[in-house]
Amino acid sequence: MALSMRLSRGGSKKRPYYKIVVADARAPRDGKFIERIGSYNPLLAKDDAARIVLDADRAKHWLAAGAQPSDRVARFLDAAGVKERAAKVNAKKGEPGQKAKDRAEDKAAKLAEAEEAKAAAAAAPAVEEVTEEAAAVEEAAPVEEAAAEEAAAEETPVAEEAAPAEAVAEEAPAAEEAAPVEAAAEEAPAAEEDSEEKAEG
Repeated sequence: MALSMRLSRGGSKKRPYYKIVVADARAPRDGKFIERIGSYNPLLAKDDAARIVLDADRAKHWLAAGAQPSDRVARFLDAAGVKERAAKVNAKKGEPGQKAKDRAEDKAAKLAEAEEAKAAAAAAPAVEEVTEEAAAVEEAAPVEEAAAEEAAAEETPVAEEAAPAEAVAEEAPAAEEAAPVEAAAEEAPAAEEDSEEKAEG
């Protein structure tokens, strides 16, 4: 029969109280046990003497009989000086699992993409600024040409203004001359008709 030295839970809900027992390894945790060798009350302060009560002589007896202590009871035995417990070294204790590593890699890749996008966005405004400067220079050239044309136009506005006035003046007498000719042409047929009537009559 395999013997186990372990904790058996008692107490009420959210108020645990444990008995340190020697029992058959196949028995239920809170079931039948062979002997009670101590108690553990986790609700008491760590420096309280009543927190862990252990019968060291009976613990040594059962260890000699082949009882295997659980991890928690082995800690109690080590603290009591009954059996030295070798410290467990877990080299991978702080190392994240595979899924956490995958998530970290995905996050790093996303951050790298975001940084590249920021760098590209930062480079784009510089190019836009250069193109804006070029556009400003191109816009300034037509403005300068227009200003030169306006300056040239301002130098000879009197001649240009005089020429249209003279043209209007020339057109006005021609129109006046044409009007009497047309009136005379209209009167001439009327006169001819009158002379014909007189001749007949």
